[in-house]
Amino acid sequence: MKENDDDEPRARGRRRRPRRLRRGALLRDLVSETRLTPERLVMPHFVLPAERGEEPVASMPGIARTGRSELVRRVGADLELGIKSVLLFGLAAEGAKDARGTHAAHPSGAVPAALRALKREFGDDLLVITDVCLCAYTDHGHCGVLERGEVLNDASLPHLCDMAVAHAQAGADLVAPSDMMDGRVAAIRDALDAHGLERTGLLAYSVKYASAWYGPFRDAADSAPGAGDRKGYQMDPRNAREAEREALLDEEEGADMLMVKPALAYLDVIRRVRAVSNLPLAAYNVSGEYSAVKAAAERGWLDEAAVVRENLVAMVRAGADVVITYHAREALAGGWL
Repeated sequence: MKENDDDEPRARGRRRRPRRLRRGALLRDLVSETRLTPERLVMPHFVLPAERGEEPVASMPGIARTGRSELVRRVGADLELGIKSVLLFGLAAEGAKDARGTHAAHPSGAVPAALRALKREFGDDLLVITDVCLCAYTDHGHCGVLERGEVLNDASLPHLCDMAVAHAQAGADLVAPSDMMDGRVAAIRDALDAHGLERTGLLAYSVKYASAWYGPFRDAADSAPGAGDRKGYQMDPRNAREAEREALLDEEEGADMLMVKPALAYLDVIRRVRAVSNLPLAAYNVSGEYSAVKAAAERGWLDEAAVVRENLVAMVRAGADVVITYHAREALAGGWL
């Protein structure tokens, strides 16, 4: 008997069943649209200006500042898990901070010394990215040269260039300026090339917001501003079109990769940047995002593994090629991904 007009929509509905492809884990894996692999993950590290030492960061459970020996040991264990990329943040030696952050470029500072140790131990098996910013090395805690309460843009650029060159000479594969000074990507690119370091890549913190999610990081890096805030140079969280402008400027100035920071509250921004640039794009799953999940998991309010997996997948789904995350080690060791 021929179906009437009312029966046909019901018949089509029976034929089209999206749940068929959700029926089992193997089938779901086969057709998954977003793949998160260890090669996409970058593990950050806070490096002490010392051969040995380990100082847990109270506001970031599971994370510690480490001396070079401990850093090499941890990175070696992480390599076995599949973490092949690291991002280094250095701390200033006791009494070394000054108004212009000059110790940031010292060849025996925390990051250059750590770079040499890592490259000596792991060579090309490890990709090392270094953060380039003055905030951990200035006695006022701002990301550039400060005069009369104002961070001076152009006066800060030579110091950032010196820092980037020092890192590249010590073996950095990528330098990553996070200061948000205008024109710093072009200045650093030119400085690297002038020193014969044209092979060193440049990962720009292109879209970095003046965010409330950075609190635990400032504890870890000892980089909180002594007075004022960073709203005059980091981006306003209310702005998204501005993110496109910043990203395209950095691309024009010679960036090899771009970054959006933070990640979770800015998934829409990741998507926008992905739409306007074909450069590889990183998302930084920042300290506050990490610590919030940790705190809730410790209280039994969230399933940590499931939430971390969902968060990291969201960043890749939004358009990130690379995810910088403090969860990387536990996620891989625990099979969360």
